[in-house]
Amino acid sequence: MRQLPPEFADLLSPKGLKPRATLDAGARFLSTTGLLDPRQAKAALALIDRTLRDVLTEMNDPIPEWTITGMQDNYAELLPKTVRVRTAMLESRRSKAWQRANDIGLYPMLRSQSFHAFAQTLSGYSLRRGWGTQVLCYLPGDYSGPHNDHHPEEADARNGYVDLHVTLCTDGVADQRLIYARDGHFTESVDVATLGGVTCYRLPFWHYTTPMIAKPKRAASARRWVLLGTFLDSAATSAAKAKP
Repeated sequence: MRQLPPEFADLLSPKGLKPRATLDAGARFLSTTGLLDPRQAKAALALIDRTLRDVLTEMNDPIPEWTITGMQDNYAELLPKTVRVRTAMLESRRSKAWQRANDIGLYPMLRSQSFHAFAQTLSGYSLRRGWGTQVLCYLPGDYSGPHNDHHPEEADARNGYVDLHVTLCTDGVADQRLIYARDGHFTESVDVATLGGVTCYRLPFWHYTTPMIAKPKRAASARRWVLLGTFLDSAATSAAKAKP
């Protein structure tokens, strides 16, 4: 594959073209596999892996020292979001990442009508036509610490929004899991070390991603790519939620 298809639907399997999995009423998270065609997913991974690796920016936010040295009371720990991952925000057309993603068809595909429709189907929400796109790449040891993705200062997002993630793992990846909270405890765990797995989030809620583990002697080739779309609710959805 030299170019990703213009429509996201062209990567889908027959099951993915007519997905039955949808967030249940009140649910915040959905993880599913088999929605992408395996050969298409493998070809897309190979293209992305060889063309985007050198245009990523490292996000490296370790645990601040003040979380220990600044404590005044026993059992009063506070932990801001910590993360280590490579990323490309596909918003600025001047960036090398956007240009490369556009050249291989990734940006048009993530902005396609079928990607929007796929997000609406899986989430069960009516979503705005404009949405954000991003690429993440986890290397061995990379992770995302506990966070809730709540944006109370943003009127369009404070009452909830949808994230859609498509995972493409190389053969060198052994394990990575997403842990999320149910009934106030981090009790739920799903495998995200997949080739073509899809996760759909109704944010905000508490979750984190464990450090990626490579297979023995395969660290150099271990990468977990995540294609990400962030969708705000449509005007109709927002109005419905605002009704008493």
